[in-house]
Amino acid sequence: MVQKRPILHWAWVILIICFIDLFINYSVHLGYGVLLPEMIRALECDRGAAGAIFNSYLFAYIVFTPIVGNLTDRLGGRVVITVCSLILGLGVFLMGTAQNVGAACFFFAIAGVGAAGMWTPALTLVQRWFAVHRRGLALGILSTSYGIGFAAMGVILPLLIDRFSWRLAWYLLGAWSLGLVVINGFLLKSDPIPSGYKPWGHQKGTLPEMNMTGKSGKEDTSLMTLFTDSAFYLIGFSYFAISYGLYGITTFMVDYAEYQLGLPLGKAGLLATIHGFCQIVGVLTVLPVSDFLGRKKAIIISNACITIALVGIVLKGNSWELLSVLVGCMAFFYGAIYPLYGACAGDYFPRAMMGTVIGVWTSFFGLGAMLTHWVSGMLRDSTGSYDHAFMVNTMMAFLGLLLMCIVRKNSVPLSKGGGI
Repeated sequence: MVQKRPILHWAWVILIICFIDLFINYSVHLGYGVLLPEMIRALECDRGAAGAIFNSYLFAYIVFTPIVGNLTDRLGGRVVITVCSLILGLGVFLMGTAQNVGAACFFFAIAGVGAAGMWTPALTLVQRWFAVHRRGLALGILSTSYGIGFAAMGVILPLLIDRFSWRLAWYLLGAWSLGLVVINGFLLKSDPIPSGYKPWGHQKGTLPEMNMTGKSGKEDTSLMTLFTDSAFYLIGFSYFAISYGLYGITTFMVDYAEYQLGLPLGKAGLLATIHGFCQIVGVLTVLPVSDFLGRKKAIIISNACITIALVGIVLKGNSWELLSVLVGCMAFFYGAIYPLYGACAGDYFPRAMMGTVIGVWTSFFGLGAMLTHWVSGMLRDSTGSYDHAFMVNTMMAFLGLLLMCIVRKNSVPLSKGGGI
């Protein structure tokens, strides 16, 4: 097939659309932490119940992520992302109507099903449309989406709450999510090869010859390739541990600042904005560097710096000024962590299985996030402070660091710069 030579390679269109998808998806995901204090009051629930609402989202996310990952490999990302955009929008819109914890759990679970079809397929699509040695750059740009989403929600949502209500915030987020259905349905393309393209940045001799489905005849796509590889499990459990450590603090960060430190909501919400902007700087720095440094080294450095920042929050995070600095340091590496783990799938397993690998690893991530919400919420309710919960988060982040340190090169890297 003759390669098309448009002015703008379609890989960049894919990147822009996936950027918008993740911006809105993570505005929902991370916006919950900003809306949390007002929802606790309105629904008359404790922190444990508030954690249960988010866990319903995460439970659905965990269950459906491996499924949508496999469907992405079989049906293509366009179909999966478009359908899941509709489900996400409906669930988020319904959150604005919730009158009790049970209803909120049910509606957020629907949103979780939709969200399962956003991150994994988007990450898979971008990796397929960009050459191996350009993936760090592409994923760095893509990953600014949730940093910008976090920063924007830290400013927008408190204003909506003050002038209107937390319910209107959910309606607005739901409307944005439903708008994605049209964008994804018309503009996404699942794979460059059938569309007449080569991945952007492709260099002769760096990519195996592929058929029209994008699969190489030399690739072993058996699931046994995954389940007999120790690196698959070590990376997955490391992902679980760092997810536990990060989400236990980021979800309750605004509540911690408002109720434990006694800061006004506007100032507490500003932490989310600081977090978001520092994420943007981090992903634009760490991910491109990982193309040359290697994924394993980049993850180890990131996990180490996150652990140090969490230690600081536990020991010295009792003032807004110092807390802002520590949250910024943590966020610098926070944003890069998730695409770094995802990029390991593209570097070390066949491209035809990327969606499946990312989907299963994302379930490890979701389990860590779900467990930390439950445990952190219970520890906060039983002790009256977040001190013990944050200590456990710090220890789990350190465990994530240790697990990555013992990963060995059991698989053959696909590129010089992409190795674990």
